Amino acid sequence: MLHEISKDEILKELQKLKAKKVLIQSPEGLRREAYELAAFLEENGINAIIHGEVNYGACDPADKEAKLLGCDALIHLGHSYMKLHLEVPTIFVPAFAKVDVIEALRKNIEEIRKLGRRIILVTTAQHIYQLERAKKFLEENGFQVVIGKGDSRVSWPGQVLGCNYSAAKVEGDGVLFLGSGIFHPLGLALSTKKKVLAVNPYSGDFMWMDELKERFIRKRWAQIAKAIDAKRFGVIVSIKKGQLRLREAERIVKLLREHGKEARLIIMNDVSYMKLEGFPFDAYVVVACPRVPIDDYENWRKPVLTPREIELLLGLKEEYEFDEIPGGRREKDEPLGISLHKAG
Repeated sequence: MLHEISKDEILKELQKLKAKKVLIQSPEGLRREAYELAAFLEENGINAIIHGEVNYGACDPADKEAKLLGCDALIHLGHSYMKLHLEVPTIFVPAFAKVDVIEALRKNIEEIRKLGRRIILVTTAQHIYQLERAKKFLEENGFQVVIGKGDSRVSWPGQVLGCNYSAAKVEGDGVLFLGSGIFHPLGLALSTKKKVLAVNPYSGDFMWMDELKERFIRKRWAQIAKAIDAKRFGVIVSIKKGQLRLREAERIVKLLREHGKEARLIIMNDVSYMKLEGFPFDAYVVVACPRVPIDDYENWRKPVLTPREIELLLGLKEEYEFDEIPGGRREKDEPLGISLHKAG
């Protein structure tokens, strides 16, 4: 369901850089495109290496590996630019979904009216190029539509990430999410504390987040309760560039020690419990991607919490909060297509 990767545009940018050797990084869903792009570049005189590790987002560019391999550039497929210090020139190539979002909106227009008149419209990178069309359609149907700018972790107004919902933190009666899956709309419900309706452009189905949100919070409180008697905490920080929250991890270590707990910093790249077997910790705190302790907690034999949940455990807060990674001020929006970012 994705647009074909624009090989000619990528080649043009590489020729401007006079690149002779590149590294191609891709998520699992774009492996074939990475393979075909490598073959195309080789045919045009550019040595292409394929990066085989799993990639979940722009928070984890393989620019360090590209530099180590002597590459002139990194091609990062499937994600939009995130403001990070890059060690080699990097071409970000978003993958936009071909599906038309208007049909799903038309089908669910009466359900959308339950959100209220002034609605906050958000989506993921896959559908961002259709956001203005969606806004126009909704306004023609009597809605006031608000699209928040968001901060520097996102590339465009109205874009949300699994770790950042800044574009939805504007005034409105409720949030309308265009996209598939439940994690983003669930995160929106937890982060904004507003009514959230998710409309799936692929299936045309809708889903309200209220019940799912309450069920999620109950599960997380159960995880917090499991850690009540824990004495030794491993506080995990990731070395992935867009997840490196060392200052926050050090703050959590300090908090735990002030409350009579033993706490130690653990540095990891890909965070998983299997790698931690053998350590004598009673519980863990993941100060990296907020999705890790939530999506994968059933595979952890020990309680695994987020920084916000540690504050609940220690009695520093009472109301559940979703862990996010905030960005700074975004100076400009990215183009709706490929974008080149120089090193530095």
